[in-house]
Amino acid sequence: MEQRRLYHVQNLAFEIMDEMNAGNELERKVDLKHVVDHLSRAIGSLADPSGTFSLDYVEERIAAAHYSVFKNEKKLSCLKIKSQAVK
Repeated sequence: MEQRRLYHVQNLAFEIMDEMNAGNELERKVDLKHVVDHLSRAIGSLADPSGTFSLDYVEERIAAAHYSVFKNEKKLSCLKIKSQAVK
């Protein structure tokens, strides 16, 4: 089950990366500072030297970043998060 959750997190992160590299007018639509903040917090949690991390927290941060870019909650339905966490 954990691998499946990580797979969904990875796909959302790839979608964000693809959108940011597409050359669209993303800077005008999205506050990139918040996107980078959410992504860096998720990475920081995953990079904990003790090897412990909260998958729930990582999902929330990636979902918040994804929502900031796409404004689409349907793609986040596969994650175990509360909808308030992404807004």
